[in-house]
Amino acid sequence: QVQLVESGGGLVQPGGSLRLSCAASGFVFRFTAVGWYRQAPGKQRELVSTITSGGNTNYADSVKDRFTISRDNAKNTVYLQMNSLKPEDTAVYYCNVFVGADYWGQGTQVTVSS
Repeated sequence: QVQLVESGGGLVQPGGSLRLSCAASGFVFRFTAVGWYRQAPGKQRELVSTITSGGNTNYADSVKDRFTISRDNAKNTVYLQMNSLKPEDTAVYYCNVFVGADYWGQGTQVTVSS
């Protein structure tokens, strides 16, 4: 079955960095686009970034030039490098794939606070 496991979240000060990981299994990872989403308290889930099977990337305007998505097909893992973090980046971050249906991980909490 499809499984997505996020990790790497935590508490960081404004201006700091974190790298999130999404480990995938249960489908042919190298042929599948992956997305990172986030949901802040009281807000709707929003798209942060996507990466296609070919490595093409896309970013929300709010994270462009600060976040970088990448993938390692040998490890079935997608990463989200987050730099220059701001308090408004505080959210639960989820990875997502569509493999006949939408699949989500359990999420990892990112808190940006001094």
